Amino acid sequence: MTATLVIGGARSGKSAHAEALATACGKRVIYIATAQAGDAEMTSRIAHHRQRRDAAWKTMEEPLALGTAIAQWSRPDTVILVDCLTVWLSNLLFSKLHDYPDIGPIVPPEAFNIERESLFDAIANANGDVILVSNEVGMGVVPQGAISRWFVDEAGRLNQAVAALCDRAVFIVAGLPIMLKGQPC
Repeated sequence: MTATLVIGGARSGKSAHAEALATACGKRVIYIATAQAGDAEMTSRIAHHRQRRDAAWKTMEEPLALGTAIAQWSRPDTVILVDCLTVWLSNLLFSKLHDYPDIGPIVPPEAFNIERESLFDAIANANGDVILVSNEVGMGVVPQGAISRWFVDEAGRLNQAVAALCDRAVFIVAGLPIMLKGQPC
């Protein structure tokens, strides 16, 4: 069983690459979508992703309990495709209605640490292949505002921790894969 992180910037082709990897596995695909349609723009993004998916894939929507979902659906004859970790991180951060300060420390909701550890455990103990998609958000300028800086920092920490757990890591730039860890399948 292998775990693969597919990481890249917005519209880099990371989701399409991850979907191609899932298809190439030749196994049943469980697609775990973390996005929630909170506005028209996100609804459009979700529709775009749905149109590309193979009709035979089973789609599960899980905005928060990602580790639990991976553990529930992980089987030797299955590949789980999670899209995407940074949307999931955002869901966790804003899971409770809370105003965050423009300056000063950010205290995430209690669910943040619990769900993060659950995700790490599920990846480490998966019974089948897992492909995780994430955004690389730390290659630009340091954002203004405490919550934006916290998000960039935590996304970077999340990506590092997930990459350490994975057998393979692929960076996608302009639709082209660059192997960071492991060998292509």
